[in-house]
Amino acid sequence: PRGAGSVFSFTLKGGTVDARAAGRRFIEALRVFSHLANVGDAKSLVIHPASTTHFRMADAALVAAGIHPGTIRLSIGLEDAGDLLEDLNRGLAAAQKT
Repeated sequence: PRGAGSVFSFTLKGGTVDARAAGRRFIEALRVFSHLANVGDAKSLVIHPASTTHFRMADAALVAAGIHPGTIRLSIGLEDAGDLLEDLNRGLAAAQKT
């Protein structure tokens, strides 16, 4: 009743090697988002293609395919927006740690 969900992506800062590690830290820190490759679910989903669906690709091949090693894809579900924002902030904080 308050609108439709959305699917979008963003890229974490950092060089290619650092971005892969940052992507893994981001995913591991999340508690609300489910780590799944499908989209359009009623629950919020997240994936880091460079360490999951495209993990066998070299960094140059990823970039050629339009995927940065730090790309994160989100599918927003029906959870409370505040809970989702808190979860994303937790993930971003974890991604920045070295």
